[in-house]
This record gives sequence, C-alpha cells and structure tokens, in this order.
Amino acid sequence: MERIILHADMDAFFAAVEVRERPELRGQPVVVGSPPNQRGVVAASSYEARRYGIHSAMPSREAGRRCPHAVFLPPNMRLYSRVSQQVFRIFERFTPLVEPVSVDEAFLDVTGAQRLFGDGAAIAALIKAAVLAETQLTVSVGVAPNKFLAKLASDMHKPDGLTVVPTEPAAIRRFLAPLPVGKIWGVGQVSERVLTRAGFNTIGDLQRATPAHLARLLGHDAAAHLFALAHGEDARTVELAWDEKSISREHTFLDDVTDVALLERTLVDLVEDVGHRLRAAGKYAGLAKLKLRWKDFTTFTRQAPLVPPRCDDYSLRAAAQALFAAQRLSAPVRLIGFGTGHLSRQSAGQLNLFEAAGQPERVEAVSRTVDTIRKKYGAAAILSAAAKQAPPVPRKKELRSRRKVTPDASAKSEEE
Repeated sequence: MERIILHADMDAFFAAVEVRERPELRGQPVVVGSPPNQRGVVAASSYEARRYGIHSAMPSREAGRRCPHAVFLPPNMRLYSRVSQQVFRIFERFTPLVEPVSVDEAFLDVTGAQRLFGDGAAIAALIKAAVLAETQLTVSVGVAPNKFLAKLASDMHKPDGLTVVPTEPAAIRRFLAPLPVGKIWGVGQVSERVLTRAGFNTIGDLQRATPAHLARLLGHDAAAHLFALAHGEDARTVELAWDEKSISREHTFLDDVTDVALLERTLVDLVEDVGHRLRAAGKYAGLAKLKLRWKDFTTFTRQAPLVPPRCDDYSLRAAAQALFAAQRLSAPVRLIGFGTGHLSRQSAGQLNLFEAAGQPERVEAVSRTVDTIRKKYGAAAILSAAAKQAPPVPRKKELRSRRKVTPDASAKSEEE
C-alpha cells in the first residue's frame, strides 16, 4: 500500500484560541505577544493582523507601528497547551502514528487507516471537521506520499485548507516546478540568494540542474538533499518518539538593567521555571547554560556540565549562579536566559549535592514537592531564599537601573 502522510497545521493557533475565548475580537487584528510600548516580540498574529505585514518574531513595537489599532494580548501558554492536547487526541483517533512537530502541528501516517476511514483526502476532511466541531478552530492539512510534500501542501491554501499532492513521480515534479526555490525545506535566505544569483528561481529550475552544478554552489551534501527534494523524494518516516533536545527560558527587560540583585532574582525565577519543566517532562539535564544580551545586542553565552545529570532546583540554581558570577557585566543587560541541554531520562546516579548525607534523592524529592504545592496553592506559596532576599521582578512596569557595572574590555562575545 502506498504511503500516505498528512501534515496538520493549526491556523494562527495562539491568536485563534484567543479569539475563540473572546468572540468580540473576531474580525479584528489580534497580536499575541508583548505590548507595542514594551520590548518583546510577536508570538503569533491573526490573519487580519498579517494583512499589515505583522508576523511572528517581529518586534512588538514594529507591529504596533504597522497596525496601531491591533489588539495585543499576552500569551497564555497553559490554555494553548490544553487546547493542543485536545487537538492531538483527535489526531490519534485516526492513527496512532502521530509525530508532533510543535504545539500546533504534526505529521500523521494514515496509510493503515484507509481501510477504516477512506483515502488520504477523506481522512484529512474528517480530521478538519472533528477539530472544528470540538475546538471551534480550523486546521490546514496537506496530503502527500511523504513528509516534505505534506508540509509544503499544508501551507498552500491557509487558512482552513486541504491540499492533496499527486502521487505519480512525473505529476509530483509538475506540481513542484512552478514553486519558488525558497519553498524547499532547508533553503534559507542565504541559500536562496546563492541559488537565485545562479539562475535557479523555481523548483523546476533545480529539477533541470545537475547534482554536480548544485554541488559547486552549495557543497555535496546540501546539493544531494536539494536535488532529491526538488524531485519530491523524501524517505523520512513519521517518528513517534519526539523529545525536546533542550529546555530554556529567557526574560527581556523593558529597560536595560545594571542592578545585579535584580538580575540574580530574575535568574532564579528562570531557573525554577526550567527546573519545573524538566521534572514535568521526566528529564534530567547534563548541561546548564547562561545567556546574557547587552544593550547593543551583543550576546554572551556560558555553559557548564552537570555531573551527574540533575533536575532539582538546588543543583540548577547553583550552576546558574556560578555561571553568572563568572561573567562580569560589561554593559547594561537587555536579556537574561537560562537553559539546559544534554537531556536524558535518568540521572545516572545522583551523587554529588547531598553526598555526605548519603541521600541525594531527597534533593529532587523536595523540588517535586514544591512543584505540587505551587500547583495547588499558586507560585507564591513557596519562595526560595534568593527570592525573599532579592527585589521582586517587575512584570508589567518598566524596570529602573540602580547601579552601574564595571566594563570588562577583555570579555569575549558571541554574536547571535
């Protein structure tokens, strides 16, 4: 039986959920993200907002300039996560072979489901109808013989689209030929400029090229990848095991900050959030990472191994504070972030922190108990010692710098 892959992509997911919760906003330009008078970026925008050129990752101030009458709403990740789980349960009614790509999109292998529900187009239509009936949201679906083509198709007729790609090789090539080269998975702005300068404007142009010519432009591996996709060939299967490779959180200040106590307090907040997410995911981190961005957007990162891997707040906080202490502040800070990497499902021993007491598992148990209490009584039910001693992190009002920092001309930078 020929393989049938669907790519289901919720339409303007965050913004659509917000409009569903606030029907009075229907038809208005809605932006989810930081307000336009603060630093921050757009997380999502409704299709009405996109008509003004607003898109995700755009600075909120620019979005406000383009559409002054847009409605700006703060992200509600708990709500989006809850709706996402509902949508994924709908997907799983039609096939157990579901590969999450993000909170609002997934690949589905429905090859074996055709005997029950019909062909790929019929299954896609059933999924769309179920999502609309049960969540009042729309989803665009691409139907194709592989993941690349399904992903490409789902984006072609948004919102609320259903696009079916042909299955015969010659028909697939004809389907792809008029599309711009930038539509190919993995072709970014740099690669697209290289290709268009060389006369490759459409996927059809790539189909007529030789692998050797493409290799001279992009290198052997990239050329082979590009040549295969230009002909609609993609051997990847739907993967059920999807794990986060890292967990992190960042905070962008409304004003550049030089107050070390405020930075430390913010870092503690970030660490506790990352620790909570690690434990909720059943993960242990083998790497801790600190990120600092100065007012001129120069970005510094430091990292240190966690041996053995840990998920408790005590170990993560100690690692973050050590990294922060090792980085002298050479300029006012615009952004601070904490992240973890080298994630695993077990701690490989848990030996270091309370080794003398011989009960290292208690450290993790305490953090998990704190998670439970905060879930029941709120985040402020238990505060760390650092949280009590340091000033609270401003959430909605502008931050004020209170102390100068000493420039460090020897600091090394990593541009991002």
